[in-house]
Amino acid sequence: MPEPGTFAVDGRDGRVGRVMGRVGPYLQLRPPGGGAEWDCPPEAVRPAPPGLVLRARVTEINREGRLPS
Repeated sequence: MPEPGTFAVDGRDGRVGRVMGRVGPYLQLRPPGGGAEWDCPPEAVRPAPPGLVLRARVTEINREGRLPS
């Protein structure tokens, strides 16, 4: 099971998200750069490969670097 703070792939639809924790029987995943968390059954979660992790981290860094207008 992926640790909170790591990236994982929701095997049901291929979305990548940061593992935020557990709520009941589900893992909570959040899209890179923010947004609404979604529930994913633990059996559908798989570790994100290095290329997807890199892409997700770049998305987060870009989002953090944006200044409000």
